[in-house]
Amino acid sequence: MSGPILVVNPNSNAAVTEGLDRALAPFRLPGVPDIHCLTLEEGPFGIESQVDSDAVVMPLVRLVGDRRDAAAIVIACYSDPGVEACRSVARCPVWGIQEAGVLTALSRGDRFGVVAIAPVSIARHRRFMRRMGVLDRLAGERALGVSVDESARGDSTFALVEEVGQALKSDGSDVIVLGCAGMVCHRAPLEAALGIPVIDPVQAAVAMAWGTVRCSFPAFGGSG
Repeated sequence: MSGPILVVNPNSNAAVTEGLDRALAPFRLPGVPDIHCLTLEEGPFGIESQVDSDAVVMPLVRLVGDRRDAAAIVIACYSDPGVEACRSVARCPVWGIQEAGVLTALSRGDRFGVVAIAPVSIARHRRFMRRMGVLDRLAGERALGVSVDESARGDSTFALVEEVGQALKSDGSDVIVLGCAGMVCHRAPLEAALGIPVIDPVQAAVAMAWGTVRCSFPAFGGSG
């Protein structure tokens, strides 16, 4: 299958989807897989609680089951809602951005820190990292105390993102993961400010999907 890579924003905030689309521009080159960013219109305006995360699982499963043309799918929410369920119905590989972001961080440093949007998010993230078996590499996770929508506003929130990033660096983090898809606009300026790698998990997941598709299908230059 040589269809597009689908990047699904499970919240209904189209501004977040637009930010994802801009952040993935470096992956759009001639002769490589198309990347389509979609908004899950049934989703909440921001996924900030366990209830929000659980509520999007079945809509995601329906969407993934319907998109049989996709070569790969990325669920662009940091708590990786419904990833296992989506993998069970998909005809293509499915990535969650928390898993991809953490795995990428582990390849760039010894201990990583996570910038969360809200305190209520942290327990949910830790449960996932416990299942991954990586808590011994976690230097810390700190929250901005803002909504998903607010986290995506570069001018008004970057100072707060930098403050939290500096605190995580003081905690012992030598690489930072942005713990929300809406924070993609902060990656490059935060990396410049902190002087350590900063991982945008959406870019990390798409890089994995892009490489897999590129190497798997002759139409995209792979060996078959």
